[in-house]
Amino acid sequence: MNNTTAPKTVRALIAPDKFKGSLTAGEVAKALASGLRSATGSGTGKVQCELLPLADGGDGSVDAAVTSGFTRHSHTVAGPTGQPVQASIAFDGVTAVVEVANTCGLAQLPDGKLEPLDASSRGFGEAARFALSLNPARIILALGGSASTDGGMGMLTALGFRFLDAAGRPLQGSGRDLGQIASVTGNPLPELADIELVLASDVHNPLRGPDGAPTVFGPQKGASPEDVAALDSGLNNLVARLAEAGFADATALAEHEGAGSAGGLGYACLLLGARQVSGADYFLDLLDFNTRKDNCDVVITGEGSIDEQTLAGKLPAAVARRSGERPIIAVAGRSLLPQKRWSEMALTRVYTLAEYTDQDSSKDPKLSAALLQRIGKDIGTSLL
Repeated sequence: MNNTTAPKTVRALIAPDKFKGSLTAGEVAKALASGLRSATGSGTGKVQCELLPLADGGDGSVDAAVTSGFTRHSHTVAGPTGQPVQASIAFDGVTAVVEVANTCGLAQLPDGKLEPLDASSRGFGEAARFALSLNPARIILALGGSASTDGGMGMLTALGFRFLDAAGRPLQGSGRDLGQIASVTGNPLPELADIELVLASDVHNPLRGPDGAPTVFGPQKGASPEDVAALDSGLNNLVARLAEAGFADATALAEHEGAGSAGGLGYACLLLGARQVSGADYFLDLLDFNTRKDNCDVVITGEGSIDEQTLAGKLPAAVARRSGERPIIAVAGRSLLPQKRWSEMALTRVYTLAEYTDQDSSKDPKLSAALLQRIGKDIGTSLL
């Protein structure tokens, strides 16, 4: 990409997703920017960097919003197995961003021990309830990274619903509790009536059945075949009891695309009247990507792995689609996409950490950051 006609100052927009298990999107952007700024070309040129860490509704959604100008608010909620978790939401005076990952997600499990039956989404509901106290016009419900498969029962419990067993005792909400629901009482908190709820997810699975949340995602959360069967049966019970309680759309919404996202949290959000959107595109709009890319010469994006799923519409693909004719460079931990397929995302070049080391950087943040700085310098040198 050496070009003697390139401007002395190259403006780069660094807009990556996280490198899962290694670096946040913000850390990826900072490491690349450090390398880019240290680059020297054949003359006295320099690279100006604008950092735009991104998220697609998964973990890092609150951080991405804060980086773009939202204010962080902290609140203690119940973690996936009930332990207190210091969670964050983002708020700009109009829109609040609440995420599953930093409330009751996999990353919040004590010692990383998977709890496929006992994990709950209650903490997510508590964070949403806290967001309501700030009087937002809109709450974005970012659903990636969940530890539970409770159909959103825990969240609904925190937002005004009561789930009772056969003896009339209240259930707290977990995958294990689903099969014990005998009746549902209560209604959504009245404060929800005037709030726009936005469900941000790129998962299209229904709630139950062969393509549902337990079958497709349960094993990733530690569910055995027996657990999957129990969770699917429990979700059937949840839907039936909600329908009995007078929620007319309860059965139909279970088949809706995206109802199975985040262990069925998508279903509960739809039940509350949430509008479902593509997480990747919604966050690009929220963070004003289009305006920012118009002020740059090159866009640098990336994620942990560039592969077929990336082409199917993950965040780097959405970035590339919106970047127009300007060069688009991708950086990843690894790439399973051969060079002949770069054009499918209009990519000029793909750099990978795997090309720069024989070590496994996927769980080594320090090594990953150092390699990204080297890659950033190489990219900068090629631009000047």
